Amino acid sequence: MSLDPQMQYLLDQFAGAFALDFAQLDAGTYRNLADQGLPGLAPLALAEVRELRVAGAAGELPARLYRPQAGDALPLLVFLHGGGFVAGTLDTHDDLCRRLALASGAAVVSVAYRLAPEAPFPAAPEDCYRATCDLHARAAELGVDASRLAIAGDSAGGNLAIAVARLARQRGGPRIAALCLFYPVTDQACDSASYREFAEGYFLEAQMMQWFWRQYLPAATAHDEALVSPLRADDLAGLPPTCVFSAEFDPLRDEGEAFARRLLDCGVEARLVRAKGMIHGFASFAPFVVRAAEHLQDAAAWLRRALV
Repeated sequence: MSLDPQMQYLLDQFAGAFALDFAQLDAGTYRNLADQGLPGLAPLALAEVRELRVAGAAGELPARLYRPQAGDALPLLVFLHGGGFVAGTLDTHDDLCRRLALASGAAVVSVAYRLAPEAPFPAAPEDCYRATCDLHARAAELGVDASRLAIAGDSAGGNLAIAVARLARQRGGPRIAALCLFYPVTDQACDSASYREFAEGYFLEAQMMQWFWRQYLPAATAHDEALVSPLRADDLAGLPPTCVFSAEFDPLRDEGEAFARRLLDCGVEARLVRAKGMIHGFASFAPFVVRAAEHLQDAAAWLRRALV
């Protein structure tokens, strides 16, 4: 199948934007380019959008609450943004969180965890886990139903969502009812067939992802492979029901799909959707690409059913 025509048009607008020297690139320069967000989007109206401070592993973190409707019994969806563990902000994913809140009926809280290389692994997963515990404990204050808690994330945020679920299981943390993962990072190896097939020209490029890993995991740093590369975990049993969206034209396609299959092999309820004609990041392009918006609606409908 070829690229969706609307996605092809959007991809053409990005042509050359990330033609960077990744051998010399520093994180600040990359963020100045990547964190500009999508232009010309009027914020979708919700019942409430509020800035929060939540607990992290080494101090408070910024967060943003999106309440789609009034009431104190809404389920809670913790959202972890992508950006290669290096970039991404509350603002870069503001439109996506608004759309998820409106379509799922859940109160969404987006968490601004610490970024690499200033805060390398395990800062991000520990921040995200601590923030999830804090939000769960503050459910009454926030007007949400702590018994209906889900985690969602895109790209690196998908990796962190999996990490939160694993840490919650290991440490006796909050019960997580569902995981929703958009084109998640699941394997540090970067050696799948889709990495080779879509190494260049499809927004996320192989050399870019390899640079992200170098920022996140300094060479001399020991790390827990199961938290870094959940595809390689010995056992994934006990994780919550999970919906994985992969993108057909994405270096990360194969590792995300392999993770979904491993969940099934371990007895976890899992759903895999390959988004035909899409590239990495498609959920954020929903305002411009009809098929991307349809997949986002599908994800939100799945979350709504999972959080009944």
